[in-house]
Amino acid sequence: MYTFADRRGTSLTLRPEGTASVVRAYIERRLYDLPLQKIFYTGPMFRYERPQKGRYRQFHQLGAEVLGDGNPRAEAEMLEMLTRYISRLGIKDASLQINSLGCNECRPGYRETLYSFLLDNKDGLCTDCLRRMEFNPLRALDCKIKGCIEVTAEAPSIVDSLCTECDGHFKAVGEALTMLKVSYEVNPRMVRGLDYYTKTTFEIVSSGLGSQNTVAAGGRYDGLVKELGGPDTPCFGFAIGLERLVMLLKEADVLRPAPLVVFIPLGAEAEASAAALIPGLRDKGLKVIEDFSAATLKKRMKKADKLGASFTVILGEDEIREGVAAVKDMRSATQEKVPFDTLYERLSRCD
Repeated sequence: MYTFADRRGTSLTLRPEGTASVVRAYIERRLYDLPLQKIFYTGPMFRYERPQKGRYRQFHQLGAEVLGDGNPRAEAEMLEMLTRYISRLGIKDASLQINSLGCNECRPGYRETLYSFLLDNKDGLCTDCLRRMEFNPLRALDCKIKGCIEVTAEAPSIVDSLCTECDGHFKAVGEALTMLKVSYEVNPRMVRGLDYYTKTTFEIVSSGLGSQNTVAAGGRYDGLVKELGGPDTPCFGFAIGLERLVMLLKEADVLRPAPLVVFIPLGAEAEASAAALIPGLRDKGLKVIEDFSAATLKKRMKKADKLGASFTVILGEDEIREGVAAVKDMRSATQEKVPFDTLYERLSRCD
């Protein structure tokens, strides 16, 4: 975490993620008195580690949490929502990977098994993994260095060490995802950098991000509320790295700004028609400005050009009578008549 002293010598620590903040608010506001809480948040986070592509010192997260529901189907429901969101953004190569980290009953035994394996193969591990294996050997499975990936390829799987409860829970999550028609794969190497996670963990990964290929991640953290002073509460959530998401959108060429459209109505009747058309175009995502001035058409066209308009829509008496708009493409300087009911399709096509 990023910790430093301010000018008065007070030690400050910048938040590395949003889940702990949500849980503190949940406890302080006694939201556990309600049967279920579904919460989302967004904001800046900070990490002390060396910045690299897709991994910045200050970054932004969008997160969602379900507090008070321990049912595996609640996890599947949230994952269905998340995968649908990623798909609707137009990201084609994203895939869901899931794993289980077990619980306080079965994880300690696996840690010992994994530690023994890493100790026997320590000559092939990087210095970070040698350090990690002493306090959290599971983190070695998450190392992106080629040599460590090769060494841990034969490491024992935590899925084979789950207790009866965790094994049943993990299988139920998979069955619920299948019922919801959500594709997934089990990745036994997947771990979380924060120790409060238990049972199900997941990532949505994409090849468009290079080595830092995770765009969204999360899991179950049933013990965190109690650890911070609240009642025993099952919880599940995720966070999306917004900078990485933007990188993916650019890579997929779907992050295009909406075209700017300037309406130029000529006369009171045209102004009424513009008022009827513009809200619907804005609702569909177009940026629309109406020129309310009484200047000449030539001056209003020059103004639209200075504003950077992609199109101008001219409405006069002839257009109103015919039920069309005169649409001028400001880049090609071509003009055509477009029926009102197909106006959005023409204005959203920047070709």
